[in-house]
Amino acid sequence: MDAQNTRTAQETQAAGEPAAAAGPGTGTTAGTRTERPGAGDAGPPVSALPAAPAPDWNRGELAAVLSRPGILSVDPAVLESYSADHALCEPLGAASALVRAETVEDVQTTLRFAHEHGIPVVPQGARTGLAGGANAVPGCILLNVSRMNRILHVDAAERTATVEPGVINQDLKDHLAGYGLAYPPDPGSVAISSIGGNIATNAGGLCCVKYGVTRDYVRSLKVVLADGSLTTLGARTAKGVAGLDLRGLFIGSEGTLGVVVEATVRLVPALPDPLTAIAVFGAELDAIRTVTAVMSSGLQPSMLEFMDAQTIYQLNELGDFGLDPEAGAILLMQADDAHAAAQLERFTGLAEQHGATEVVYSDDPEDSEALIHIRRQVSAAAELFAARNGGGDLVEDLCVPVTALPEFYAGVAAVRREYDVVISCAGHAGDGNLHPGIFFDAADPDAVRRADAAFDALMALGLELGGTITGEHGVGHLKNRWLARELDDSARALHRQVKQALDPRGILNPGKMLAAL
Repeated sequence: MDAQNTRTAQETQAAGEPAAAAGPGTGTTAGTRTERPGAGDAGPPVSALPAAPAPDWNRGELAAVLSRPGILSVDPAVLESYSADHALCEPLGAASALVRAETVEDVQTTLRFAHEHGIPVVPQGARTGLAGGANAVPGCILLNVSRMNRILHVDAAERTATVEPGVINQDLKDHLAGYGLAYPPDPGSVAISSIGGNIATNAGGLCCVKYGVTRDYVRSLKVVLADGSLTTLGARTAKGVAGLDLRGLFIGSEGTLGVVVEATVRLVPALPDPLTAIAVFGAELDAIRTVTAVMSSGLQPSMLEFMDAQTIYQLNELGDFGLDPEAGAILLMQADDAHAAAQLERFTGLAEQHGATEVVYSDDPEDSEALIHIRRQVSAAAELFAARNGGGDLVEDLCVPVTALPEFYAGVAAVRREYDVVISCAGHAGDGNLHPGIFFDAADPDAVRRADAAFDALMALGLELGGTITGEHGVGHLKNRWLARELDDSARALHRQVKQALDPRGILNPGKMLAAL
């Protein structure tokens, strides 16, 4: 097929979806947004964002070697609007310039120039991340690849698609429908997040419990390294074991090792329409115990999502979704195989055994879409609640063993009480990945202190239960001190050695994922 452009931010906005280029940095002076200081005893303190490079550099010199005029911008308002992702209360620096790359050569030129001059570079895509990974650092070049948004090729026989990093996940899914193929990774931000960003964080999503995460679908990558050199990592073939798996090294590296400029991803036959069940519980722990029972029973849901009472309240504040305001928790379960009806019957029995007050399921695709639409509104509901209640929201992304979910969720309730904070909890419970959201008044120092302490308490609990600090959102700045605690001494040393080998001048996304190692 011929290369195809996916929707621009303006087209997306016209369609009633958030524009990728209009993140929370808009209307905020770089460096002055409320910042959450480091707290607790998580390990090494959060490193300060790096200082601006000195001496100053000639913007015109870089502009002259890019592919065309207008690729580089130094307009303060434009820089401000590109300076943040969707994480609240994470630090921002004042960027020196923005490069909106349109070609691989633009990315190479920018990195070669930055490498030679020692200028920090923050790679960006749609900036829908929730950990501050795409936030500007002082004096940096923001290297945004969202304009590189072509679907380059679909190979139906090989079941692969080759795309540029700015392609929106949902646009790829829609395009593949005409081939009878599907790209399963399905983050909650599917309508606005890009494939490049999904690769940078190894994004997961709603269907991971059956279909896996981004890493499971990346065949090969073209990556521009810190010095501007271009390399291809991984084979496009279904099998390939030549050399080390360097492709895997860059998946989830959050822009600290290189910039992905092309990806070949694995596809599967079009997914069947699922059957969907909704189970309502009076108590949150009853729902969580049901999850453990389901995943221990041999059932294979294609989705198993959890929403607690605070999440339900926030959704009802956002819109009229018909959710019972008295419900303690909701589980959404989907099955999409030949035995889906039998699986939903078994799910119903398990839910009722664990205290469900109501279980309803449907084989109508429109019903399924309506229920999943509600689940996808959780982030929007949280943003609205935060805006109305002081502006602070720390979104966690812990993943624990499924058998540890009851103990973890009991810990969430204990943290609420101990630190007197509002915490919502929703997530992909079927694979143990929950997203507690801690809400607070960002202008109240005591509220900030209690929120920080609650954040640290949940992170520590997740690790104590054998979990990880991030299942899909990435480390960014938000969790970098906790990465140092999760990794042992040898693993930390390996991370530092890899970074030194690939980015010896330390220009790529400094102050973020690897800063506390």
